[in-house]
Formats: sequence, structure tokens, C-alpha cells
Amino acid sequence: MLRQRLVFFTGAGISKESGLSTFRDVDGLWNSVDVKKLASVAGFEENPQAVLDFYNHRRKRLLEVEPNHAHKVLADLEKMHDVTIVTQNVDNLHERAGSSHVIHLHGELTKVTSSHNRIASENIKDYPLDVPIRLGDKAPDGSQLRPYIVCFGEYLGKEVQEAIQHIKGADIFVVIGTSLVVYLASGFGFYEILCWLVQIQVSIEEQYCSPKALGRSIASANGSDFLNSSIHPL
Repeated sequence: MLRQRLVFFTGAGISKESGLSTFRDVDGLWNSVDVKKLASVAGFEENPQAVLDFYNHRRKRLLEVEPNHAHKVLADLEKMHDVTIVTQNVDNLHERAGSSHVIHLHGELTKVTSSHNRIASENIKDYPLDVPIRLGDKAPDGSQLRPYIVCFGEYLGKEVQEAIQHIKGADIFVVIGTSLVVYLASGFGFYEILCWLVQIQVSIEEQYCSPKALGRSIASANGSDFLNSSIHPL
């Protein structure tokens, strides 16, 4: 079998089967919390304790879930192909399933950083999920420690350019579990850079593809169901 370069772009839908909430479904996270207060730069400046509580809960929740079949199949593909996961997710389920090359666009719950300089490499540290981040905890630069997460109102990090290069070089590119309405997903310009494309929107309430982003519906499937079938080119 010809070894190919596979790139999977994943969103919250792939982790829903593991028990983690998505964001824009009917029962999604952003329908139950105030985004501006708990996931934005302004919210952290106004009430850092509330933001830390929100993310400490999400970090603790991550300890209670396991990778699902979709995560494991993607990891297993590394036996036959060169696989890169580009994910909008901040969980570590791809890594725990065995994927060795994961690019996190929106940060990682398993890490912390400075509230003054989020993207400086010297400020980014691994941090145990079972240890809450508290007010008064200090980053290496002396500022308040915070989750290594891209909040609303912040720029994405250097991972963006790395992701774009892998996507441009892919033989096969698959999108799983994202509506493609959040930058970076909505800003890639898919038709110009992809050789192959399958779009899957994973949602228990409604399964659909994003005609706004892709111009037309390409495929609709549950993540695990799709990964049990073959990948066909357009």
C-alpha cells in the first residue's frame, strides 16, 4: 500500500462520543454559559476567578473521559500512513488514543501559561489536570497563571502556519466534527489548498455538512461510522 500524507482537521464533534460537550449544538457549551464572561480576554480581566473555575471544571472533566473509536482509528492509521491531526479541540484525547503528531490550534487544557504573554514558549508549561489553577499562582514571568487556551479576543499562535503547511501538503484531507464557522476553520480557503476532501459534521441532534463553508454538502456521517468505511476522493 502506498504510504500517503493524511491530515485530519477535527473539532468538538469528534470528542462528543467520549462525553465532552460540543459548543454550538442545541445542548452545546455556549448555550449554557456566557462566552463573554468565561472565555474571553475581557472576562478574565473582569473576573479571573470565574474563568479559572470554568476551566478547572473542564480540566477535571477531561480526567473522567476516554478516547472513543474515532480517536483510536485515526491513531491506528499511523501504521500505514503519515498522519497529522490538526484540531480545534483543547482536550488530549487524540494523544491518549495514540496519535503522535497533533497540532492544537486553540490551546491545550493540559498546559498553563502567562496572563501577560500567552504565546512565549518559556511561559508554556505542562500542568496536572487534577491540580486546580488558583488565583495567586504565578507563571514564570511573575504574572497570574492561566490555562493555555486561546480566548475570544486573542490571536492564534504559531501553530497556524504549521497547520497550513501540513494541509497544503496533504494527499488526503478529512474534516471531522466541526461546523467550520470558527476561524481558523472558516479562513483556510479549502478549494485552493486541498487535493482530497470529505466533510463530516458530527452531531447527535442534526447531521449536516456546512454548505456555507464548502458550497455544497459532501458527506454526512457519525464520526465512528465514517471511519469504519473507506475514504473516497471527490
